[in-house]
Amino acid sequence: MSKLYRDILYLIIEELQYDRKSLVSCLTINKIWCEIIIPILWKNAWEDLAFDKENLFLNTIISHLSDEERNNLSQYSKISYKKPLFNYISFCKHLNLEIIENIILSHGQGQYNEIKNYILNLFINKNAEYTHLYMTNYYYEYHLIPEAEQCFSKIKFLRCDSRVKENSLAILTKMCKSIEDFELIIYKYENNFGIPKLIENQENLINVSFLHKYSPYDGLFRAFLENSLIKHANTIQYFNICGQLETQILTSFVNLKDLVLMGDWERWIFIENLSLPSLQSLYTRDINTESLKGLIENSGGKLNELNISYSVIFPDAISTKEIIQVICQNCPNLTHLEFYYKNCNVLDLEKLLIKCQYLKILGIYYIVEDEFMNWDNLFNILVTSSPLSLHKLKIIYPVNQPELKSLKLFFDNWEGRKPISLIISIKGDFIRKKQLNDLIGNYKSKGVVKDFIHYSYEYDDLIESKAKEIVKDLKTKAANIFYGFKNLFN
Repeated sequence: MSKLYRDILYLIIEELQYDRKSLVSCLTINKIWCEIIIPILWKNAWEDLAFDKENLFLNTIISHLSDEERNNLSQYSKISYKKPLFNYISFCKHLNLEIIENIILSHGQGQYNEIKNYILNLFINKNAEYTHLYMTNYYYEYHLIPEAEQCFSKIKFLRCDSRVKENSLAILTKMCKSIEDFELIIYKYENNFGIPKLIENQENLINVSFLHKYSPYDGLFRAFLENSLIKHANTIQYFNICGQLETQILTSFVNLKDLVLMGDWERWIFIENLSLPSLQSLYTRDINTESLKGLIENSGGKLNELNISYSVIFPDAISTKEIIQVICQNCPNLTHLEFYYKNCNVLDLEKLLIKCQYLKILGIYYIVEDEFMNWDNLFNILVTSSPLSLHKLKIIYPVNQPELKSLKLFFDNWEGRKPISLIISIKGDFIRKKQLNDLIGNYKSKGVVKDFIHYSYEYDDLIESKAKEIVKDLKTKAANIFYGFKNLFN
C-alpha cells in the first residue's frame, strides 16, 4: 500500500509542478512528501528565482563542493557548511548557464573565474543529463569542460544567441540531434553562420523562435536561418519571428499551428497571400493592416486564438472596422480574441460577438489618449450579443474607469450566465476602493463574478502577468485531491 500511495502522490504532485508555492508549503509534511517534491522543484531550479534569493541559492550550490574546493575560495572558506540533505544538482534537467553567469557576477565578490569553474564542473559532468539548455552568454568556452558533449546529447530545448562561440557550437552541432524547441536571440553583429547547420541536424524540430536583440538585423544571416528550416517544413508547428521575413519559408510550413509575427508596420508581402490550412493560433504585433487582413483571410478557418496588438502606431477606426470584418468572415471558431478597439467600432464589435459563437476569452485594447471609453455601451453589447461561452474579459488601457453603477448594471444583467473573470487595466487606481470591493464581494457571493482584477498600467508589465495568473482556475481535480492529501497530514 505504501508504494501505491507514493506512486499516486507522485502523479498528483507532478501535475502541480508549476504551482511552486504550494509545493514548497508541503515540504515539511513528512519524509515521503519531501522526497517526491524536492526533485520536482529542482528539475528547473532557475524558474522564478528572485534576485534576493540568489545568494542563498549560490550558497546551496557551493555546499555541494568538497572541503578542499571551498577552501580555495576565500570568501567561502570560513563559512561552516552542512552536507546537503539531497544532491540537489543531480535533479536538475534544465541548465541555465546565463543565470549561473549572472549570479556569480552579482555575488562572487572578486573570485569570478574560480567560482565559475567549480560550479560548472558541478553541473557539467559524466552523471549529468539535461533536457533544456539556456546558453545566451557567448563568452565562455564550454568545450573546455570534460563531459560537456555527454551532458548535452539529449537536449530537447535550446536557447542560445547568434554570437555563440565556434567551439561551443561545434559541440552542440555534433551532439544535439533531438532538439524540438529552438530559440535564437539574434544580434546585429557577430552572427555565427554555423548555426544553420545546427538547425539542419535536428531530427524532429517542432518549435522555432528567431528573436532580435537589436534592429536593424543582418538580412543575409536571417535568410540563411530561414532556409535551414526547409528540411523541417513538415514538423514545424510553432514559429515566432521578429522583423520582416527574408524568404518565403512560411509557405513550406504545411502543419504550422501557432504563428507569432512582430513587425514594424511595413507591409509583409510574403504573408498577404499565404495559405496556412492548419493554423490555430496567431499573435501579431505592429503588423500592417493590409498584410494582417490577407493573413487572416488565408488562415484556413481553423483559428481558435487571435491576438492583435500594437506598440507605437495604432490603426484608425476604418482599419479596425476592416480587421473586425475579416475576422467575422474567416474566424468562426475563435475561442480567444484580443484586439484594438474604439468607441465608434461598437456596432462592429456586436457583429463579431454574434458571429463568433465559441468565444470564451475576449481582450480589448483601448489605446485612445484623448477619448474616454463608453463603458455603458460596451457592457450593454457584451450582455446582449456575446455568446454564452464567454467567461473571461480583459480591458486594457482605457483613460477612464467604469462607474460603480455601470459595473453593478453589468453584473445584474450578467446573472444567470457563466461567472465572469474581469481584468481592467486603467491609468492610476480605482477610486472608492471600499465600495468597489463590497460590490465585487456581493456579486462573487451570488456566483456572478469569479475574479475581478484591476491594476494601473503605469506599473511594470509584470503586474499584468501576475493578474493573468490569478485569473487562471487552478482548482483542477488533481489540485483538489492534492489538497485533500495535504490536509490528512496537517
